[in-house]
Amino acid sequence: MRILVTNDDGIHAPGLAVAEKIARALSDDVWVVAPESEQSGASHSLTLTLPLRLRQVSERRYAVTGTPTDCVMMGCLQLLKDRRPDLVLSGVNWGSNLADDVTYSGTVAGAMEGCALGIPSVALSQVCDEEARENIDWTPGEVHGPGLIRQLLTAGWSDGVLMNVNFPHAAAAAVKGWALVPQGRYDLQSTEIEERRDARSRAYYWIGLRRRRASPPEGTDLGAVTNGKISVTPLHMNLTETAALQKMQEKLGRNRAFS
Repeated sequence: MRILVTNDDGIHAPGLAVAEKIARALSDDVWVVAPESEQSGASHSLTLTLPLRLRQVSERRYAVTGTPTDCVMMGCLQLLKDRRPDLVLSGVNWGSNLADDVTYSGTVAGAMEGCALGIPSVALSQVCDEEARENIDWTPGEVHGPGLIRQLLTAGWSDGVLMNVNFPHAAAAAVKGWALVPQGRYDLQSTEIEERRDARSRAYYWIGLRRRRASPPEGTDLGAVTNGKISVTPLHMNLTETAALQKMQEKLGRNRAFS
């Protein structure tokens, strides 16, 4: 099995090394193509107005001056075009990619691009205390990641679907298993814009998300990790909201002409 590993935290991120360990527990044929610098929040963006640079870091390890989407494209359509990967792993991200965050996530986008290319793909994230970034416990992914992915691959999933996996903020021995759950929704969050001044007194701004503790339902991705479990959520590339579509078709008809 050929595995392509990418991320959004950059080629030197510690979580990328964890993803490589997971991949090497599954196969000897592992390739890494990751962004040259951090691309958090890049979502499913790709670079169209600038050229991309590809730098070989070591054997089967490459850095790209672009987004996670660019990296998966370069890996699948350029480096490995003669034989594409059988699996794409994106991560392991520092910090969660749960609930509303999946729409911003470059980690999820790396798996999304693999999915768009017809390759089974998994996004991997490690829930952590974001104020203690240098002291993240990566053992949940290292210990439980390979076995979990083997089980998911054995079960299989539909085309157009990717798996979003979040490891809880706990030591590996304290993880209480894993749960297949739907995407939740944050009930307590706010977006803040902080204004600062540079050396020439010109304004510049930082955008940040501020999380506050909540009590999410157990049957969601948020609830699973809060209760010490690994959350596994299938995400679909088709964003159509079927229930709303059907209700509107019933009220308005499938097609309407202008009078």
